[in-house]
Amino acid sequence: MTDIIIPAIADDGTLFPIEKLEAHKKGQFHLAISVFVFSPDGKLLIQRRADGKYHCGGLWANTCCSHPHWEEDIAACAHRRLQEELGFSLPLRAIGQVDYRADVGNGLIEHERVHMFAGEAEPATLSPVLDPEEVAELRWVDLADLRRELAEKPENFTPWFSLYIERWSDLWAPAA
Repeated sequence: MTDIIIPAIADDGTLFPIEKLEAHKKGQFHLAISVFVFSPDGKLLIQRRADGKYHCGGLWANTCCSHPHWEEDIAACAHRRLQEELGFSLPLRAIGQVDYRADVGNGLIEHERVHMFAGEAEPATLSPVLDPEEVAELRWVDLADLRRELAEKPENFTPWFSLYIERWSDLWAPAA
């Protein structure tokens, strides 16, 4: 993994640069993005993270998640990572912000202020091109099936995705 510099959040709320892996080793509070792409009939596109990821490899997560680079606009990051990881772009809207802290294994902690974005795509016309270093596979799932899978096999999902689904059912609310 290259030394990617991301924005960390100081106790007084100001931002400062930190190397991504260092932020996760220290459990430093930092900025992140999560993207949720829905089909017109309400299914969510989820990804299984590549096995080689430095944490949570092989686990299912939301459509796309990442960290903005230092001084990068949050919305621009969401669009950039959707294109880099999945090979497509679409209009996104901000849907909220979530703070959380979770142990992600291997001595690493995700302590994030996540800016959440949603978009819509027609599965039949979407042609993803996966970055194999980031994403192993994609699938569409409805909320009821996803909740059942989470209850039966929580170990198959990333801690942050489980938290999103557990706490924020309004993710499935239609666009305003």
